[in-house]
Amino acid sequence: MPELPEVETIARGVDARLRGDRIVEAWFSGHKEPFKTPPRRQAKGLEGRVILAVHRTGKHIVCELGSDPGNASAANTGSDNPEAGPEAQWIVHLGMTGRLLVTNPDGPVPDHTHARLRLKSGREVRFVDPRRFGRLEFRDLAQRPGFLGAGAEPLTIEPAAFAALFRGRRLAIKAALLNQTLLTGVGNIYADESLFRAGIRPRRQAGRLTRVELERLRLELRAVLQHAIRLGGSSVSDYVDSDGVRGFFQLEHCVYQRTGQPCLLCETPIRRLVVAGRGTHYCPRCQK
Repeated sequence: MPELPEVETIARGVDARLRGDRIVEAWFSGHKEPFKTPPRRQAKGLEGRVILAVHRTGKHIVCELGSDPGNASAANTGSDNPEAGPEAQWIVHLGMTGRLLVTNPDGPVPDHTHARLRLKSGREVRFVDPRRFGRLEFRDLAQRPGFLGAGAEPLTIEPAAFAALFRGRRLAIKAALLNQTLLTGVGNIYADESLFRAGIRPRRQAGRLTRVELERLRLELRAVLQHAIRLGGSSVSDYVDSDGVRGFFQLEHCVYQRTGQPCLLCETPIRRLVVAGRGTHYCPRCQK
């Protein structure tokens, strides 16, 4: 599943290419699984909207939408000022295998394409998801509040707030990092990598980590996520960015999916175990 760096990379790419563009037409497939909002409602809400900005919230891509004063359908949005702020949101969760692509509409349409947004610029946005675990949602902000992540943002959380997340918790620190109600956006890859860099074993009880260990983990987690964003994320399965380009951070994984290979620091073979139902990789010598 794409994690924070991958989703951030896609959101930045879509924002850079589509900010200010207008959605002319929206098409959705007949498969019901990807839709939190019925396709007809999504199409009606999206068509005629201007893409004001695209950003990441947790593992979700949020498209902020406004009205176009030059478009007749804008009369139904309650505003004729495109600078009045977002009036709606289109929210994309990629699931396990989802892709959000910006492409030429004349190009071949991949199998398992579930959404196509035709834009005034001539470009097209496509949501492709073979396993159909992704989700698409439309929100009218006059009727519902904007989308917010369930947990804290790991890139900006302060030391005291980070430590408070784990205080008194008996679950393993790896399981706590994966809990989206605590930290939003962290998944298996970056939990393993940050725990390795912080020198903490994944089965350590979260509530028993010292303040020094937790601060080291916070800093390493932030550093790993930021570096992965700079490298376009980790392409270990189906992930590509909005242009269809693979990331490069998988070339710098220290422990993730390196079972039996020598640790890059001490040459001890990397071990694998299961924590919270997820395959977990660590160095038995470097992580205490």
